Amino acid sequence: MHKLTLILIIIFCLFLVLGCKKQDETTSEEAEKLSELDKAIESEMESSFRFFYEKVNSNRNSPGYGLINDRAPGNPTLASIASVGFGLTAIPIGIEKGWINKEEGEERVLGTLETLEDLYHKNGFYHHFLNIQNGIRAGSSEISIIDTGLLIAGALFAGEYFGGIIKEKVELLYQRINWNWFVDENRNMFYMSYDPDSKKFTGHWDFYAEQLILYVLAAGSPNPEYRIDKNIYYSFKRRKASYGGGEKFINSWFGSIFTYQYSHAWVDFRNIIDEKGVNWFENSVNATIANRQYAIDMSEVFKTFGENSWGMTASDGPNGYSGFYGSKPSGYTDDAHKNDGTIPPSGAIGSIVFLENKVKEVISYFETIEGLKGEYGYKDAYNFEEDTPWISLDVIGINKGITLLMLQNYQNEFVWDTFMKNEFIQNGLDNLGFEETE
Repeated sequence: MHKLTLILIIIFCLFLVLGCKKQDETTSEEAEKLSELDKAIESEMESSFRFFYEKVNSNRNSPGYGLINDRAPGNPTLASIASVGFGLTAIPIGIEKGWINKEEGEERVLGTLETLEDLYHKNGFYHHFLNIQNGIRAGSSEISIIDTGLLIAGALFAGEYFGGIIKEKVELLYQRINWNWFVDENRNMFYMSYDPDSKKFTGHWDFYAEQLILYVLAAGSPNPEYRIDKNIYYSFKRRKASYGGGEKFINSWFGSIFTYQYSHAWVDFRNIIDEKGVNWFENSVNATIANRQYAIDMSEVFKTFGENSWGMTASDGPNGYSGFYGSKPSGYTDDAHKNDGTIPPSGAIGSIVFLENKVKEVISYFETIEGLKGEYGYKDAYNFEEDTPWISLDVIGINKGITLLMLQNYQNEFVWDTFMKNEFIQNGLDNLGFEETE
């Protein structure tokens, strides 16, 4: 063999060996990075689950058994009926993950349903906030249609998972809800709440928000007399707008990202459209992209904001709880939202099914923030606008809930698959005119 040819062959072999080694190192680094991300996700899920399993009235002889705190560690006597709904979904997740056994979970769910049977309600609707010990209305709490809806969604999920007497009890709770009682016949739309003191309804679901699930539940009621007409679903304002050159979508009033998430935690809106051709899943994808881009664009105004620090949504802030955190587009003129630099981890994480890779980058960033993790995972929010960083002391139940459910759907679609088996949910979607996309 010619000497020059031999040298070329040796160089080529060295190139292959070194290239393969470099590729192996890169693959190994990527695998390690992925493994760390998976661990972070699993840790956040288990910690969120622990909130729902531990911050609960666990006294079996108490009239408030199964009620779950609105937040922790703050205000330990306050329960949220929506938190209970997320908690009823959390139990089967915990069972499937091996964090509790099925007997423990079944006992907790059954006892909670028995509490709900005896709890005060008006036409099937519950107070938003309750005393966790006795289940009595907390302060001047309203009777809330959306929080009752989130409760029933969680209960229906548990019913599908366990079957038997649990499913029977859930359907009894569901069928006693008179959805039409909450309808303003003059405007043909849902009121938002009922004030027991003035005996008057307040507010309207007249704009797009987190209420999509209400229409599905109300149109699919097992009680034919209480089912709503589908026109109520088509009556709220659907303002289409865009941000940053992105796709147009139907925006919510404050542009808070949770409004594009909550109904999607249970209802699988992928590949279905309503009679007006709206694909709500794609709508949430575009809203998530807009929220992220807005944070990037506003990073010169708020130093907390950035490509891996976004997800503005209702949460605690340095000056207390705010429901105004959001992004453009918002309201009618894109100025309804108000920010102070606060970012809640649940905002981005709750959108992992809509923007998977970008949310994974955010989670990796969260892992680098000192003090963000507590007993129940990521704390409710952080804000780095001042010289001294602010991190919330509390976690909030509904924010832990959307975090847990969406991470589970991202992993294996367990919540979607189980919930969508329910015949009443399928009936509700059919009655509203939803059809599969081609």
